[in-house]
Amino acid sequence: MAANVIGTRLEGCSEEPITGFYRDGLCNTGANDTGTHVVCAEMTDEFLEFTASKGNDLSTPRPEFRFPGLTAGDRWCLCAMRWEEARRAGAAPRVVLGATHIGALEFVDEAHLREHAAE
Repeated sequence: MAANVIGTRLEGCSEEPITGFYRDGLCNTGANDTGTHVVCAEMTDEFLEFTASKGNDLSTPRPEFRFPGLTAGDRWCLCAMRWEEARRAGAAPRVVLGATHIGALEFVDEAHLREHAAE
């Protein structure tokens, strides 16, 4: 079983909307996940606007990808590098540490994740 950034078993991020690269509710990753969708974050309007400005509109539904479109308050498995980019721009959403895959630490400093912890 995968571990989270606090060293325990990876917890679920969201089942409503269903998230995760594998659409299993977990921020799990694997060889096919080239975006490394491992940071469980609580969406904010500020972050959704930021990521849309970078060409990744997470607000518009895309049923062909089983993507419902997100609104503030939804939890979603974000690409670690996009979360870090948003952090540097002052637009990072809160992180659910127990549901954030340990692989995030390859891209993001643990202290930064803890500073943005939702818990």
